Amino acid sequence: MRATLLYGAGDVRVETVPDPVIQAPTDAIVRVVRAAICGSDLHPYRSAPDTEAGRQMGHEFLGIVEDTGAEVTGIKRGDLVLSPFTYADNTCWWCRRGLQTSCPHGGRYGFAGVDGGQGEAVRVPQATGTLVKLPVAPDSALLPSLMTLTDVFCTGHHAAVTANVRPGTTVAVVGDGAVGLCAVLAAKRLGAEQVVLMGRHTDRTTLGAEFGATDVVLATGEEGAEQVRKLTAGRGADAVLECVGSMQTLTTSFAAVRDGGVISRVGVPSYTDGPIGMDMIMRNITLTGGVDPARHYIDDILPDVLEGRIEPGRVFDRTVDLAGVPDGYRAMADRQALKVLVTP
Repeated sequence: MRATLLYGAGDVRVETVPDPVIQAPTDAIVRVVRAAICGSDLHPYRSAPDTEAGRQMGHEFLGIVEDTGAEVTGIKRGDLVLSPFTYADNTCWWCRRGLQTSCPHGGRYGFAGVDGGQGEAVRVPQATGTLVKLPVAPDSALLPSLMTLTDVFCTGHHAAVTANVRPGTTVAVVGDGAVGLCAVLAAKRLGAEQVVLMGRHTDRTTLGAEFGATDVVLATGEEGAEQVRKLTAGRGADAVLECVGSMQTLTTSFAAVRDGGVISRVGVPSYTDGPIGMDMIMRNITLTGGVDPARHYIDDILPDVLEGRIEPGRVFDRTVDLAGVPDGYRAMADRQALKVLVTP
């Protein structure tokens, strides 16, 4: 089969690799119908050291079950399924508490001999607990929105949930990438009264307004935070959803949140230290967030996508076939595309 491999910074290739096969009775083989390039894929794309053995890339995919191990239940050959971006047994102590990303039997696609999602097929470990059966046809117009449940919409939702967004909440979203836009939609879905989107790209913030942002701030840093405070009666936002991962956006978040408020950071951090000293303590700010346990959220969100109440698939603004994946990486890295959908 063909798959996407990363050989070093900026060096993405589509090559032939061995077809996946059942290795454990809990495995399934899924033929990929849709995949995606994630913003987090850009971190190794920009910085990975050169290697002679490329690593398979991608962790967002849905497809058709082609084979299952003897212990797999609930899905069968021919079913259309989606996978969260990590696999898990969905039965252990951690999974039962909504932390499938900490499952001791789980893991990440593209590591430890498991295929990446940006290819023609994937071996899915822990298939019973991981895969979610979809009641739509493989050519459904809903596939882009369903694809966002593998990662990006659930990540925005995780930011909103961990920040305790609920009806009446005032929210600021820092970042107008795909996760930030999904965080806007998620906050609105959870009943936020005011959602301020902080970004720099008007084409993206326009989509953010259509997703439910009540206000848009095109400034960053202290200037942007001051505008958020002005929009929130001088207090700052009840909840700030930090969806970028830079030190600047974290600092902006501290400046934009009200005393007693919550900052949820879900952007992959490019820093190891942060402004968490005496000022944070004296202002009673809660800092939360983390990696999104998507499998925990999918069952709750899925009906809203199937019934058309939300359309997060609008974050995809470019579609490529498998051969076009390297160009898709370049387009996202150069900010010529918001999020790329892949049709193998």
